[in-house]
Amino acid sequence: MDNPYHLLGVTKDASDDDIKRAYLQHAKTHSPEHDPEWFQRIRNAYEMIKDQRSRLAYALFTPSQTDFTALLEIGLQVPQPPRPTPEQFDKLLRASFDAAQWYQSTQSTMEQT
Repeated sequence: MDNPYHLLGVTKDASDDDIKRAYLQHAKTHSPEHDPEWFQRIRNAYEMIKDQRSRLAYALFTPSQTDFTALLEIGLQVPQPPRPTPEQFDKLLRASFDAAQWYQSTQSTMEQT
């Protein structure tokens, strides 16, 4: 299986428009009448990476890709939630308790000591 990025002469971070331009340029120089086999390879390469969804499918289902590095190469990243600062964590922790229950529990512990 040919690498579609290599066949079209584009990088993995190329935009949809860049990929389309490269495909059209190859289609003009390698018309189906003169070289039908090469034209079919170029057309298949374009279909594999013509938009973000196609590039994702290519990255996920290419047998040579054994990990998710291909996804990172085309710019797709799994968003990581931001880590809260210690102050934000304390605020979130305090907000998760019902204020009345928290107050009662602190009062009962104070009475015990």
